[in-house]
Amino acid sequence: MATLIGIVTVTVILACITLAGNNYRFDQRSITVPGPEGDLAGVLTLPPDGTARGLVVMVHGDGPVEATQQGLYSPWFEGAADAGFATLSWSKPGIGGSGGDWLTQSMEDRATEVSAAIDWAHTQSDIPTSTIVLWGASQAGWVLPKVTRERNDIDGVVAVSPAINWLRQGRYNLLAELEHNGANTEEREAAIEESDHTRRLLERGASYEEYIASTGSATPMTEARWAFVHRNVMSDATADLIASAAKPIPVHLMLGTHDRNVDVAETEATYQSIFDSSLTITRFDAAHSLARPVMEDNDVVGIFTGTVWPRTLLAPGVIDDYTAFLARIP
Repeated sequence: MATLIGIVTVTVILACITLAGNNYRFDQRSITVPGPEGDLAGVLTLPPDGTARGLVVMVHGDGPVEATQQGLYSPWFEGAADAGFATLSWSKPGIGGSGGDWLTQSMEDRATEVSAAIDWAHTQSDIPTSTIVLWGASQAGWVLPKVTRERNDIDGVVAVSPAINWLRQGRYNLLAELEHNGANTEEREAAIEESDHTRRLLERGASYEEYIASTGSATPMTEARWAFVHRNVMSDATADLIASAAKPIPVHLMLGTHDRNVDVAETEATYQSIFDSSLTITRFDAAHSLARPVMEDNDVVGIFTGTVWPRTLLAPGVIDDYTAFLARIP
């Protein structure tokens, strides 16, 4: 009986903590955004009083991302709401009720989709578009400057762990993971040779059938992923960043010092060489997602924290820094 009471007590305590940990300072409703490939299912998040002075438009990174990232975006939504901003976010094409297929997109297609969402927001009387800020993570580093260079209604950019060059980013990620996993010399050489072989196939436009027949990977790309990578493998953000820098809007770079996906030193140096005093940079003791490193290195800790108290997934200071940047935008 005592054991049962103890289990019940712990369960109740965890339930209460989870409820408190997932109680956010914002209001949220579902929306549908007309996209180039079909309707996009999304959410609009507002401060608790329902009013906002500006809009953050979220641009996802790689992968099948749902509008709220299964709730993991909530701290970002809350941070924007605290600064008086609404946030518009939608599920990628083919995900969470959105039409289309994100794996058929180029980075130009993604930029066109973001612009379509902004155009739609301008037609909605209940969405504040007098001030618009783009927020983008990782792969969005190739999308944000494309949108900014083409539009005159962007008032700020928040770039979270953005990459510069697709091929260099892939090589950096490979080497960083090999080092992190303690690969020996033989394993390292084999992994690099396999990567080089795949790059050669991509660069000469090889078919998926040739890739499958010759790859030594234990987890080869699917045909759809192969086509996606082939479509985007030559992406480099430099020219778009230079063009977007002609517009004097604040750009805020947020980087994690334990990033194994993106070479943040290259990213920081590139942004600093292109932008002037409009650029601000904050570095965090964080992984690629700006989560505390343990959250990405230990799945059990990450899943438990993400369920019970998602705010603490991110490294200390991340959301405060984000809120402070938005608060400085007129």
